[in-house]
Amino acid sequence: MSAEDIRMLSSEELYVYRGEGGVLQGIVDGKTYHELLIFLTFPMRYTSEYVSIRTKDGNELGIVRSLAGLDRDSAAVLKEEIELRYFLPRVTKIESIKQRSDLWFWELQTHLGSIRIIMRNLHDHIQFPGGDRILLSDLDGRRCDIVNWRQLDAHSQRLLRDIL
Repeated sequence: MSAEDIRMLSSEELYVYRGEGGVLQGIVDGKTYHELLIFLTFPMRYTSEYVSIRTKDGNELGIVRSLAGLDRDSAAVLKEEIELRYFLPRVTKIESIKQRSDLWFWELQTHLGSIRIIMRNLHDHIQFPGGDRILLSDLDGRRCDIVNWRQLDAHSQRLLRDIL
């Protein structure tokens, strides 16, 4: 696939909405689709940009450069769909990080409540996708997101500095 094959969708070409049962539906270039799928083309870096719009069979109809460029209703529906598809609790505070034998235990507060994650080693379970963002994963594959570690409270920042 070349750059010429990638179709960028404008707000004039795309309108999305929820159908019966919450199914994502839409109109692309005047054609109605009763079921659409979305995928972030760069999920680690961009959570509201470069959104691939596809048919239920996986055929790409085009890419939305940014949700900000869409009408308010379509942007809200796509944002909700992204949050459902890419469920990722956001860390608001790090309560503690402790090492016991060969395991690391993290006690975290997220926008959804408390969570405990366990890591065997830090290098395999901590990713730095860019900027001040940190992605954490545990032994069971659960993940959470520190959107900007510099915006956490002083205690949380100190705990991170101590281990990183």
